[in-house]
Amino acid sequence: MTELHHLTITELAPLIARREVSPVEVTEHQLSRIDALDGQIRAYALVTSDQAMVAARAAEAEIVAGRYRGPLHGIPIAVKDLCCTAGVPTMGGSPVRRDDVPTFDATVVTRLDDAGAISLGKANLTEGAMAGYHPDLDIPINPWGPLDEPGVERWAGVSSSGSAAAVAAGMAYASLGTDTGGSIRTPAAACGIAGLKPTYGRVSRHGVLDLAESLDHVGPFARSSADTAIVLRAIAGLDLSDPTSLPDDVPDFLAGIEGGVEGLRIGFDPAHASVDVDPVVTAGVTAALDVLVHAGATMVPVTAPLVQGSEWYRLTAPEAARAHAEYFPDRADEYGPYLAEFLTAGLDVTARDYAGLHMARVAVTTHFRALFRDIDVFLGPSMPTPAYVAPRTELWGTMAEGQALRKYSPIPFTGPANFAGNPTLSVPCGMSEDGMPLSVQFTAAHLEEALLCRVGHAYEQLTDWHQRHPLP
Repeated sequence: MTELHHLTITELAPLIARREVSPVEVTEHQLSRIDALDGQIRAYALVTSDQAMVAARAAEAEIVAGRYRGPLHGIPIAVKDLCCTAGVPTMGGSPVRRDDVPTFDATVVTRLDDAGAISLGKANLTEGAMAGYHPDLDIPINPWGPLDEPGVERWAGVSSSGSAAAVAAGMAYASLGTDTGGSIRTPAAACGIAGLKPTYGRVSRHGVLDLAESLDHVGPFARSSADTAIVLRAIAGLDLSDPTSLPDDVPDFLAGIEGGVEGLRIGFDPAHASVDVDPVVTAGVTAALDVLVHAGATMVPVTAPLVQGSEWYRLTAPEAARAHAEYFPDRADEYGPYLAEFLTAGLDVTARDYAGLHMARVAVTTHFRALFRDIDVFLGPSMPTPAYVAPRTELWGTMAEGQALRKYSPIPFTGPANFAGNPTLSVPCGMSEDGMPLSVQFTAAHLEEALLCRVGHAYEQLTDWHQRHPLP
């Protein structure tokens, strides 16, 4: 049982299906690990132990009776505390919502429940899913960094940090995050796991609190590309409760995952992977490209689309202000300094400015469409640095203080796929000298998540970075 927590879903699911391991055993093991570690890591805003055990016993009874639902049946997972859960508080990282207890489940929560997954609880996040935390709430710590040395903790990524930290630390087999400007890919990169941001509209946002609804995506974290494919299959698909939900059929994302990369055209922009990028990240990303080329892919030189951090912020801020209109500015004193400053800036964005930003977004979308006429996948960094030292006391200050923590902005690497709505997958691709994970990001044309999972899986079969864990 000592390594049960580090299994992938593709390894654990057959054991559960064959009744070699029971959902009750697995859930008890996960809850024990959370109890032992989460006081330091703080990945969870709320652990729903009683509900998890009820679900585990129900899953075990169904499986014993021959009603096995599929690879998520009996698998313990976590959901970001941005997803509404009936009867369970959903704070969205903000005390202003401390009394919010939804009466319904978000569509993604319902679909995970239908697949037989067992929810262990709600994962911590930045306030309102923006970049800064509220000073009165817990801040997740990257499990790859020191857990018992205050002042030298490592950053766990942006808003979905708790979701990523839980999976990396072996406290959930998968989790849900959201991504408005990189909040699936950046925490995945920082914590050394896989993170998949689907095509915009592929996964319903109904019941998921908005940051900027025209940019928000919901997607999975897991320990392998195949595992993200399993979770995505469960949560994707048309939902009439979400007007942005796509009607396209949901394929079996695992069906062609063993297809390899022979003959695939991989776009690469050397400048995109090196300018304002830590050299160790550049080395890891180019090494990943070399692995895939050696396996039969072809590298195609391209020019990456560009999104400036200022463009992303000014487009996101007014949408965020709209999302918080019920509380802000009337209850501004309950917000942390970062989000309050951001929402105030959003109220000041003019219609003329927003229209100009919209056209910049159209240009990025067109750039990607042209790019994918000549390539199958675009390869680049997930984030420009390894996870850096970020003491908790410095993560809830003003926007200027928050930006000062980052040597380089992640938005030029993650923002384009949010502007254009393209699917992306981040997977580990190395380690820095001081033991922090490195990550490579794959981007594909709309609705090509199966291709991304295939490329990620092919890379994982040729390397072992995804098999490394920060804790025993």
